[in-house]
Formats: sequence, structure tokens, C-alpha cells
Amino acid sequence: MRLADRQREFAAALTDPASDVPVGLLGPDRMPSRKRYAIYRNNVVHGLIEALRAAFPATCRIVGEEFFRAMARDYVLREPPASPLLFNYGAGFPDFIVRFESAAALPYLADVARIERAGTEAYHAAEQPALDADAFAEIPNHRIPELCLILHPSLRVVRSHLPSLTIWRMNVGDGVPSPVDLDAGGEDVLVVRPKTDVDVHLLSPGGASFLSSLASGETLISATNSAISESSSFELTSTLAALIAAGVFVGFRFAELGAR
Repeated sequence: MRLADRQREFAAALTDPASDVPVGLLGPDRMPSRKRYAIYRNNVVHGLIEALRAAFPATCRIVGEEFFRAMARDYVLREPPASPLLFNYGAGFPDFIVRFESAAALPYLADVARIERAGTEAYHAAEQPALDADAFAEIPNHRIPELCLILHPSLRVVRSHLPSLTIWRMNVGDGVPSPVDLDAGGEDVLVVRPKTDVDVHLLSPGGASFLSSLASGETLISATNSAISESSSFELTSTLAALIAAGVFVGFRFAELGAR
């Protein structure tokens, strides 16, 4: 058997408790060692569960240690790492929570996990200095229709039809959980790391659509129209000021003239 095939077999068996000891894996007595391999397998699974617990602390706090570990173990056995970089692990965990029947009573849980995952991705994203308000002061008014804004590489948006940001905030740091009206409406969340720390902001109505359009390369005017189509209460001036203050933009270009 080729080395690559043996490595694949070894890795697959780590998350399959029913599998046999991989062929050729011997103990000091030159015999297959089920006990030694079981210990190694358990350590790997435990390590991955701990990695998820560290990456999703609010999710864990909401459901409790025992529930979280059981849910995380199920995820680990179903979706082993695809990258040697451990911080990449858990990208599919929020979607897994949606399918995890025992979590069905907590419809906001997956979106809380998405906020946490967005924070991890933002933290490890490329660094780039954000533009302040002065950088936009030189743009002539007649060029505004052609303006395209370039977003910070760390920017992530989480859209939720539930007050998931409120729930997340209650379960991080010194937050104190309290009753939340799940019928109060959804919250769209902006996650970005313009400097050292990851910042989390509530987006105003239409803001998520506005950013999505800008990310697709649409002009400021086109993105504004998309936001207004989603929410008639969208207000460009205040939204733009808040996004600039949050360090969302790293550059701009004009649709016909290329990058600045």
C-alpha cells in the first residue's frame, strides 16, 4: 500500500470508532495494538472538541458544557479537519447545528455560532489599513455615481432573522443572560478587524444588502438602491458614516477609471 493511502486510512480511522486498527500499525510487541490506538483516537477527538469549545465560547455557554461536548463530538466524528491549520476547523459547525436535532429548540444557536465563526475568520484575515473620513473628502460630487468602495479583507456579515447578536452579547465576557423576545425581529451583524481587535456591530436596516452589493463590485449608487429595495428606512449618509468609523473601507475606485 502506498504511503499516501496508508495515511488516508489512518486519518479516516481516527474518527470512526468502529473501524479496525489500520493495517501495519503495530505495538512494541509487533502486534496490532487496539488499546494504544484507541487512546490515540480518543486524544485526537478530545483535542478537536476542545478546539471547538475555544472557538465557540458563547455557543457553549448557552447550551452548557455537557450538551456542547456531545454536539461537538458528533460534529468531529462526522466532519474531521480538512486543513492542518486548526483555526480553520469548525467552519461547518454552524450549519451542523442547524441539522442537530437536539438543538432544534434553540433556533438562534446556529446564528450565534456564525457570529463566533465570523470573528475567527476576521481575526486571521489579511491586515490592511482602513480609510478615515478625510480620505473621502477629496472625491468630487460629480464622480459619486461612479464610486466603488473596496471593503476590508476581514469584513464578514452575518444575517439573522432572530436577535442573535443580542443573545451573543449576553453570553460573552461579562454578559448576563436574560429573557429575549424572539419575535422582536432579526439582527444583521458586521464583524471586522480594522486594527488589532475584532469588532462586532449591529447593522442598520438595509446595511447588509448595501455591503453585499459593494462586495460584488457595484457602485455606491447601485448598492444604495439595492439597500432601499430591501428596507425603505435605509439612510445612506448615516450608514456610510458608521461604516467609515468602523474601519470597513480600505480603498475606492471609479467604475470607469480603475483602482485608486
